Amino acid sequence: MSLLLAGAINPLVPVHAETLQKAVLGGGCFWCLEHDMRKVPGVVNAISGYAGGDRPNATYQNYHTLDSTYKIPHIEVVEVTYDTAKVSYDHLLGTFLRHIDPTDNGGQFCDRGPSYRPVIFVANDAERVSATAILKTAATTLKQPVNVDILPAATFWPAEDYHQNYASKNTTRYKFYRWNCGRDQRIKAVWEGK
Repeated sequence: MSLLLAGAINPLVPVHAETLQKAVLGGGCFWCLEHDMRKVPGVVNAISGYAGGDRPNATYQNYHTLDSTYKIPHIEVVEVTYDTAKVSYDHLLGTFLRHIDPTDNGGQFCDRGPSYRPVIFVANDAERVSATAILKTAATTLKQPVNVDILPAATFWPAEDYHQNYASKNTTRYKFYRWNCGRDQRIKAVWEGK
């Protein structure tokens, strides 16, 4: 059954609902990861948001705020909808790792702290096995340990509209932020020649 996916990168390209899957990935600033994942062939949508914390209805104002009631911060993540007829889960994860610094679990680039750490949320045992194998391969390729958390799937809270597709809506600010944060420079240093 073909359908047009609302908010897809190219809404004129039909996709088949039975081959769509979702992956929730964290890799620092969600603006950057969303922008990078949108470029992957087979990805039909990428949405910035929050996952992994214990606060319901997470927002940009509260997703990392802790108090006596909420003790686990959310992580900035991207929910990636992809077409399994065009891209495999393993390939998606491999591409994700090449857009982050998988050796740094203290945050990513200039964004520090647990809300920016790299993470793969897995929905089932098969995804956990795949994620574990992909991380092991990355460690071998990089010849050093990788520090990407694998966590059970959690509620995904979409970020506010002004965060969605930020790179296209705020091109100059986005490019300045990305450059100033050192994201591409660090990715190149980690992955160059690998």
